[in-house]
Amino acid sequence: MTATSTTQNCDVLIVGGGPAGSSAAALLAQKGRQVVLLEKDHHPRFHIGESLLPQSLPLLEKLGVLDAVRDDIGVLKPGAEFNSDSHSNRHQVYYFKHAWDKNWPHAYEVRRSDFDQALFRNAGVKGAQTYEGMRVSRIDFRPGQTSLVQAQDAAGDTHTWEARFVIDASGRDTLLSKRFGLKYKNPDHNSAAIFGHFRNIPRRDGHDAGNISVYWFEHGWFWMIPLRDGITSVGAVCWPEYLKTRDCPPAEFLQRTIALSPGVAERMQHAEQVGEVQATGNFTYYSKASAGDGYLMIGDAYAFLDPVFSSGVHLALTSAFSAADVVDQLLDHPERRAQLIAAHERHMRRGMKHFAWFIYRFNTPAMQNLFMSPRNVFRVRDAVTTMLAGDVFRPTPMRIPTLVFKAIYYITVLANWPAQRRAAALRRRNNALTFSGGTLSVDKD
Repeated sequence: MTATSTTQNCDVLIVGGGPAGSSAAALLAQKGRQVVLLEKDHHPRFHIGESLLPQSLPLLEKLGVLDAVRDDIGVLKPGAEFNSDSHSNRHQVYYFKHAWDKNWPHAYEVRRSDFDQALFRNAGVKGAQTYEGMRVSRIDFRPGQTSLVQAQDAAGDTHTWEARFVIDASGRDTLLSKRFGLKYKNPDHNSAAIFGHFRNIPRRDGHDAGNISVYWFEHGWFWMIPLRDGITSVGAVCWPEYLKTRDCPPAEFLQRTIALSPGVAERMQHAEQVGEVQATGNFTYYSKASAGDGYLMIGDAYAFLDPVFSSGVHLALTSAFSAADVVDQLLDHPERRAQLIAAHERHMRRGMKHFAWFIYRFNTPAMQNLFMSPRNVFRVRDAVTTMLAGDVFRPTPMRIPTLVFKAIYYITVLANWPAQRRAAALRRRNNALTFSGGTLSVDKD
């Protein structure tokens, strides 16, 4: 590829107009950088990951979109509810007001089509040049120089930019991670999901109406997320070996799966499906490195853990804020590249490691027992709530209570060793599987 007279110049070109890309674009534009943001689809578009965390709210406030989320998009989410039909106490709610940071005692549930569109439009308002229906087809990285990026619009016309830096926020497309052979399947975790939107699902009473509901069942767990306009998002995150048994359309298989959970089936006995039911898998992965000469990967383009603690959007927003600071400094001080990138990776891995410890163990009998029979001795319940609130990127007084919780977990493992051993074997078996029954476009690439 060679630059031509029609080539446009920019400081930063960002691939992907989801939460990570749009947020990074807005922040860098506010810093005075010339930013181009390319989104392959057109907003609004469907996406799962509809439950936000309290610690995302100060980030949304800094971006200038929190009022829109509160007034026009979101459903108030005071806490997270966990349910188990196999425990005598079948229902536990963790209220965010008990987390360490009392400034953000709630979060919001959002329809991602509205939320992502608001962030994308905000990037344009802040000064970024935003393009929809623009698919990147080629990037030429020239070490020590600018990079040339080509993209095709919906009409098939080619557009070229010369960028001083490229941010990959392409989500599960993992554009650069795939290109440079950096993408790895997570050896410690694997899951697949089937999901859809429904009407006529009763909500909890009063203050709890907006809480996310999580239900364990024999093949994994369900989410139920209340959205605006009477819609509820329902999905089952399962072991791949279970979803590989699907021999019918996704909607029928989801109904079969719902029947396996008495609690979910009871709430959905009058539910009406809205739109298509979809399936997806193999979404637990990471990149060996987050950056190279002239580029940085953020959000799902870098790694994805699991939907269970609604961490995806929070990790995307946090990585966008960190990346915006790093890239802004890199453009002025390229000699500090190694130091800045290393600090960014340490910051992101710290939070991901905190989430991952709980995620990898979420389906174990020991973790279910602790979540369903919580005690606040040594403030361990407050520590878990602080994690559920997304407060995982900074030191807090919850460090010691978290260690105490982990110690209690390992003691519980030993006390229930036969069941725990069976769960570990199930996890190892599924970690080796690849799920090929996804219906999303990203599953077919």
